[in-house]
Amino acid sequence: MNKIKVMSIFGTRPEAIKMAPVIKELEGHEGIESVVCVTAQHREMLDQVLDLFEIKPDYDLNIMKPGQTLSEITSRVLLGLEEVIKEVKPHMVLVHGDTTTTFAGALAAFYQQVKVGHVEAGLRSGNMYSPYPEEINRILTGRLSHLHFAPTLGNKKNLLSEGISEESIVLTGNTVIDALLQVVKEDYRFEDARLNHIDYRNKKVILLTAHRRENLGGPMINIFSAVKEITEKNTDVEVVFPVHLSPQVRRLAYEILGEVKNVHLIEPLDYAPFANLMAKSYLILTDSGGIQEEAPALGKPVLVLRTETERPEAVEAGTVKIAGIEKERIVALTEELLHHRQTYEGMANAVNPYGDGRASQRTVEAIVKHFGK
Repeated sequence: MNKIKVMSIFGTRPEAIKMAPVIKELEGHEGIESVVCVTAQHREMLDQVLDLFEIKPDYDLNIMKPGQTLSEITSRVLLGLEEVIKEVKPHMVLVHGDTTTTFAGALAAFYQQVKVGHVEAGLRSGNMYSPYPEEINRILTGRLSHLHFAPTLGNKKNLLSEGISEESIVLTGNTVIDALLQVVKEDYRFEDARLNHIDYRNKKVILLTAHRRENLGGPMINIFSAVKEITEKNTDVEVVFPVHLSPQVRRLAYEILGEVKNVHLIEPLDYAPFANLMAKSYLILTDSGGIQEEAPALGKPVLVLRTETERPEAVEAGTVKIAGIEKERIVALTEELLHHRQTYEGMANAVNPYGDGRASQRTVEAIVKHFGK
């Protein structure tokens, strides 16, 4: 074996963000030939990240279709990757996290008897339907993987409890911290003028994100109603909500928050402006998974708009609290952070459990070691 051929497969914006530093590390290693294949499960949002990190895919399946179902995504990824893997003949396929592309990519590699490396392995919520379908995607990908890159000790323990051999688990930290530290700038200026005109010094800016399938309907109505009440009670609060492209999310957002003073409904942001908006915000309300890892690295308290999280390390560390999906609790926890400095400082200054920005380096070193280089 002259060089280890590693093919990275991803399809969504969060995967791209977290895989970008790994790909750059792979490209910089003289003993590795790096191949990149994107499925474009999310086309537009994916391309933004590829441009930011200057990654040019070798293969692009371009599977995205309006209103695509999980079954359609899975089948198109499987069929598309079969031909790519046969052509590339990689020694290892790398997949990330918990998307449908992740599971289908691991399964496609297994069908070709190619080894799988799972970046961000071992996350578990304990509820197979929350997050849906991500929880099962993680578990199934884990059963197909040869190397498991676990961000935290808790993730490693989850894998061990499922019978994964300790020799195949590598404790790395989370690659999102590697990516984040590359793009946040003290003097960052936004393209959207509204974001530059917000008084981040004297206003308490809340960044809101909401998009989870399991929150559609009643839970999302509760979330948006809570945000409306918070802004009505606190004149020094401004909310910025990059509204997800989902038609259901957008309809509810504009119905409930569209006319609310001090709520800025904006289009989804590219990764660099979003990361810098996190850095400038006072606190964050989110049902996202990745933000629970990123915001603590920036010293920003996070209230999770879900009933459970597969990132319990953040809760244990004190950087994150589970706010749930009931209006009264969301309002109460937000009010506490807005008005009790000690509570706020306790969360803002807690130690981030997700690493030191060297996860990508550890990942690549483990791959090289695995192949005896």
